[in-house]
Amino acid sequence: MIHTGYNPALVALSIGLAIFASYTALDLAARIRVQSSGPRWPWIGGSALAMGGGIWSMHFVGMLALDMGLSAAYDVGLTLLSLLIAVGVTGIAFAWVAYRGNSVAAILVAGPLMGLGVAAMHYSGMAALRIPGDLAYAPALVAVSVAIAVTAATAALWLAFRQQGVGQKLIAAGVMGLAVAGMHYTGMAAATFTATGAPATHAEMLPQGQQNLALYVTGATFFILFLALLGSSLDQQRVQRDLQASEARFRAAIQAVRGVLWTNDAAGRMLGEQPGWSAMTGQTRAEYQGYGWAQVVHPEDAQATVDAWNATVRARRTFNHEHRVRTADGSWRHFAIRAVPVLDATGDIREWVGVHTDITEQREAEAELRESNEEIQRYAYIVSHDLRAPLVNVMGFTSELEATRLEVRAALHGHPQAERIDTDFSEALGFIKAAVNRMEGLIAAILKLSREGRRQFRPEPLDMTTVLQELADAHRHQAEAARAVVTIAPDLPRIVADRLAVEQIFGNLLDNAIKYLDPSRPGQIAVTARAAGARGICFSVADNGRGIADRDHARVFELFRRSGAQDRPGEGIGLAHVKALVRSFGGRIEMRSRLGDGTTFDVILPHGAVTVLVREPGPAPLAAA
Repeated sequence: MIHTGYNPALVALSIGLAIFASYTALDLAARIRVQSSGPRWPWIGGSALAMGGGIWSMHFVGMLALDMGLSAAYDVGLTLLSLLIAVGVTGIAFAWVAYRGNSVAAILVAGPLMGLGVAAMHYSGMAALRIPGDLAYAPALVAVSVAIAVTAATAALWLAFRQQGVGQKLIAAGVMGLAVAGMHYTGMAAATFTATGAPATHAEMLPQGQQNLALYVTGATFFILFLALLGSSLDQQRVQRDLQASEARFRAAIQAVRGVLWTNDAAGRMLGEQPGWSAMTGQTRAEYQGYGWAQVVHPEDAQATVDAWNATVRARRTFNHEHRVRTADGSWRHFAIRAVPVLDATGDIREWVGVHTDITEQREAEAELRESNEEIQRYAYIVSHDLRAPLVNVMGFTSELEATRLEVRAALHGHPQAERIDTDFSEALGFIKAAVNRMEGLIAAILKLSREGRRQFRPEPLDMTTVLQELADAHRHQAEAARAVVTIAPDLPRIVADRLAVEQIFGNLLDNAIKYLDPSRPGQIAVTARAAGARGICFSVADNGRGIADRDHARVFELFRRSGAQDRPGEGIGLAHVKALVRSFGGRIEMRSRLGDGTTFDVILPHGAVTVLVREPGPAPLAAA
């Protein structure tokens, strides 16, 4: 039996080599699961080559560190086979995780597989050893060495595929490298060497060719690891190019919407270069640094901005606001602001990234539109009011003519054309009265719509189930006469709106639904509600009535326009009135209908007419715009 020893320097080199190879391989393997495009096999192959080659080289350097007093040689075929085993098995393990995911189940397959590959490489490498003696193993220590390889490889893969930081990768590489070294030296402790001849001299222990082979293997392994690191570096450059391209697209998108990009820290201070803000406001870096940016916010808007910001920070949500900013040319312009918080690893706000979008022209156009609408409403009121005066005169003279008709009939008594003249007279008066009544209805409709434009709403909380049930009860007699059932959903949401206007909207829709039912079948009318976006509610009034032909869908909301058979009384102003009221609430109304199947009107209204911000006591710190 031969007593063995180790060269400490070479042992340290072998361990360092194992850790370095493990870090390179795990770093490459971690990229497998983040590859968004392109094949994965180059990364799997690179990881396997780095890990397998590193393990193989570590084994050879470890054997070089062994001092057993015997000349040693290695079978080239078995040595190369051990390299193929190391690369192949680790490649299969990395591929399994790449395509099966980094779940616990996948790691529990890949980890033991990699550990067994490390053990197989070690013992096949030991089989390549040629010495003038015998080699035996202690089974218990062999089992321990395999267990060390399997356990540590599993732990290393679990760490590598769940952590991103360099520190975590170093820990995983250290675990894997020490596992490989631990497995090797435990396996060597399991080995017993027995000489069959005289001890070899120092020169005979490791021939010069074997020393050169050791150097070649070590150099080749470092070259492999260099190539792996080079591949990692090239991938980092690709990622950097992608990030730069993405940033360029983002900046181009901001410019396309006339926006100015800026960043603030968590407290709302501007730090660093802000070229967009500087170009927009004319402020220098020294002027906008910290809270200096607030100097260009309109004084009337400054406090509202602070209050809105504080509410946003408390809620940890996206900041949406509007205010006026003094631009570089000295003018005040309206801007819409949207800022998104960027969180750090702990969930705290690290900074804010925001955009100021110039909406001055939009606000000016809205003001002009409001002024134009008010002018149209005044014009409609004046015209309809002025038309009513001569219409009253026409109605009065028509009554006078109707009274004179009796005198004309008496004066023409006995005249051969008396009956014809009286008939024509009566028919003409009928046409005049019908036209006058029609004109009266149109003028009343115009006046009604013009008054709605100037109407002041009084928003209040409304339980829509109660409100609509009361409307249905008011239409019960009409519904029973039409053999119809009106169903109000019991769980309608509450909204904040003007009660009278809401009753007018849904009263009109229920009245139309009952009026235009199909007499050939019992009527079914249902009112339901569903969410419509983040802050809206869609109330649907659906019936199984006559339905509306496709060609009439576009004009049902037009003033004085009616569709289908004109066998029901009406002036064609109900749906126009409904649409005007819904729009005044900031909502919209839509229709879905098929001739013969029924009609559904969808009324989309906001949850509330006013959003209330509750202010907390105490001074508010200056915050980001």
